[in-house]
Amino acid sequence: MSIAVTHELSTSDQTLTKPRDTLIELINVVKDFETPAGLFRALNCINLTVFSGEFLAVVGKSGSGKSTLTNMITGIDRPTSGEVIVNGTSIHHLHEEEITDWRGKNLGVVFQSFLLIPAISVIDNVILPMAFSNLYTREERTERAMELLKMVEIEQNAYKLPSQISGGQQQRVSIARALACDPAIIVADEPTGSLDSKTAHTVFGIFEKLVDQGKSVLMVTHDHEQADRATRIIQVADGEIV
Repeated sequence: MSIAVTHELSTSDQTLTKPRDTLIELINVVKDFETPAGLFRALNCINLTVFSGEFLAVVGKSGSGKSTLTNMITGIDRPTSGEVIVNGTSIHHLHEEEITDWRGKNLGVVFQSFLLIPAISVIDNVILPMAFSNLYTREERTERAMELLKMVEIEQNAYKLPSQISGGQQQRVSIARALACDPAIIVADEPTGSLDSKTAHTVFGIFEKLVDQGKSVLMVTHDHEQADRATRIIQVADGEIV
């Protein structure tokens, strides 16, 4: 079974026709938060275009706005003003249920803390997104999950619980889970922040292979040395791209 899947976009009026190689576009994005001290502007007039097949590293100090920037792209947060267009869809117009469904089929998200479900096996953690998105038959989900675990070289632990494997191995599982629904884009928020340098190097290598296979990776990182391995770096400071 091939692990490639053809994606079909919605034909609703919230789907925009974009050049084929433009995958992500942020146009004049502003994000404000209400705080006890008053209004805080986390993002200030952000303009960003990401193309298909890019490995984009987003760097910046804590509080610079880089995680808020990725939250705009994943639909976790909505802009105060501006437009966020991802894979042809203006996601800032989607309702909450629509964006959850859209995210499951278009994005794979990798977190620093892995966020695997501890009570189910490694392979079931990878199967779960496919079940939620109602993709493939039950047998195909299991086959695909095992292929993805083989790709990240963790298949020997498929039927263990997450607590029975190391942190680096758990991060490999979270990458396999992010790929479960064959998304065009992988968004990784500090994916190596809790890993030792050797394991972090290996995880970066997996992302590089994904880009070689045609995926686009957007990664937030503090590690400038590892970020240099990306095809493009943007630096965020005080809510702006500098």
